[in-house]
Amino acid sequence: MIWGRVVMWLGGHRWLPVLQQGFLNLRRLSAARIWGSWWRPMAETFSTGAEAATGLRAAVRQNGDACGDARGERTSGSPEPVGPGAEPAREVGKQTPLSEEKAPVAASGPGKRKKRRDAIRERVVPPPKKRRAGVSFGDEHFAETSYYFEGGLRKVRPYYFDFRTYCKGRWVGHSLLHVFGTEFRAQPLTYYEAAVRAGRLHLNEEPVQDLGVVLKDNDFLRNRVHRHEPPVTAEPVRLLAENEDVVVVDKPSSIPVHPCGRFRHNTVIFILGKEHQLKELHPLHRLDRLTSGVLMFAKTAAVSERIHEQVRDRQLEKEYVCRVEGEFPAEELICKEPILVVSYKVGVCRVDARGKPCETAFQRLSYNGHSSVVRCRPLTGRTHQIRVHLQFLGHPILNDPIYNSFAWGPSRGRGGHIPKTDEELLRDLVAEHQAKQSLDVLDLCEGDLSPGLIDSTAPSSELGKDHLEELATSAQKMDGAVEAAPQDLDTMALAPEKAAETDVVNQEIDPLCAECRLVRQDPVPQDLVMFLHALRYKGPGFEYFSPMPAWAQDDWQED
Repeated sequence: MIWGRVVMWLGGHRWLPVLQQGFLNLRRLSAARIWGSWWRPMAETFSTGAEAATGLRAAVRQNGDACGDARGERTSGSPEPVGPGAEPAREVGKQTPLSEEKAPVAASGPGKRKKRRDAIRERVVPPPKKRRAGVSFGDEHFAETSYYFEGGLRKVRPYYFDFRTYCKGRWVGHSLLHVFGTEFRAQPLTYYEAAVRAGRLHLNEEPVQDLGVVLKDNDFLRNRVHRHEPPVTAEPVRLLAENEDVVVVDKPSSIPVHPCGRFRHNTVIFILGKEHQLKELHPLHRLDRLTSGVLMFAKTAAVSERIHEQVRDRQLEKEYVCRVEGEFPAEELICKEPILVVSYKVGVCRVDARGKPCETAFQRLSYNGHSSVVRCRPLTGRTHQIRVHLQFLGHPILNDPIYNSFAWGPSRGRGGHIPKTDEELLRDLVAEHQAKQSLDVLDLCEGDLSPGLIDSTAPSSELGKDHLEELATSAQKMDGAVEAAPQDLDTMALAPEKAAETDVVNQEIDPLCAECRLVRQDPVPQDLVMFLHALRYKGPGFEYFSPMPAWAQDDWQED
């Protein structure tokens, strides 16, 4: 009514259309504010399946965006509407595709913009990458290095390897210097300082400039090292059976099943991949590194799950053969002593009432006057179960490097009598194998051990700060980070025609590597064999055998 009176009063004045347009714009702006504040949250709860609902939501979002922009909160960088006759309300509430609507809404608001400005001052940590479940190795892994055979041993040429890990919860808030000093004692801190200068440490794929950097959740650490693997027996990994479901092999002693500790290429998984082109295998059961015999792999995850379910239901039978000290009782003997893990790191167990229940059946097969061949049927699956039970019975495996050691005391653990604390036992076992340079039997290196177990005399600790710059510069040249080489490198004296040979040498010798400065005595092949062999593995619909080893023959005599 008021609008009608105004029109009658103004009559036919020429500026009437201008005033009408102004009132129309005002009404549109008010409607936009009402619809944007009331309809928008309700419309977002409606189903988006029908076309009418979709159109309504688009219109409501358009008005909501107009309301926000009318308050002066337009997202920077959004295009302004152009074209003749564009109305003010249309300019503010320009419709955008639904796929682009979330960005302006998420960016609006003074609080969020302030948070983004504050984040610039902090070190940004990218989100963790998704990893594929399971362990698989391809041609790029197998090509890292090569084998060579010498003195009855399979050896791996030294190679460069990137250790990769995400920041563990206990590392958050601590510096890299602290983490390396407390958890990675295989090398002294001076080594890691040299590694930083050589560009071998990366945090979130950026070179580390200072070991004082504080770690945050989801930080990704990559450390390039020069890796040396211990030798294993040169005895081949023989195929016993293969079909569309499984691969069955006769595993030699001294070769681990899968990468662990210092072993990677000298493992059954890598040997099968490199020499038999068998890849993407799933281990179905585990054999200790020093144990030989039947070892099964599934070719698919489905087969692996099916057989593991049979293991859980105790539908599988395992049979081992071993040679033990002394005259084992002729009648069948069943040992049910519980077993407790003394140290997961060192890999040592013992009989203890607090341990897990175990059961092993033993039957003597032969006796040669000094030692006995015994058949073993483990009815449970505890770590080192057969070896620990035989030690308890007073007939340890003849050449067991752990459970037939005087480190357990005069009785060598017979009857569970161990006159030492667990700490004293571990210290004496480690000292014995360190003296023999056989810590690999325990799957250990000097840096894995706490100061309480060992007084480390590893040559790596001799890396002094006086040589830090020289070694870091040499390492940079090895990595191709610098063009000029140190003048004292032996390779500088080589003739140009030996350039190819120099490249090979440079791959196997690294100035920062402590292992390169060590001279280790190779083990005797016989020392890599323990007299424990997985003879048979049986399950629903399958049964696999391995040949009886030479040391299990009736007429075998000790060396």
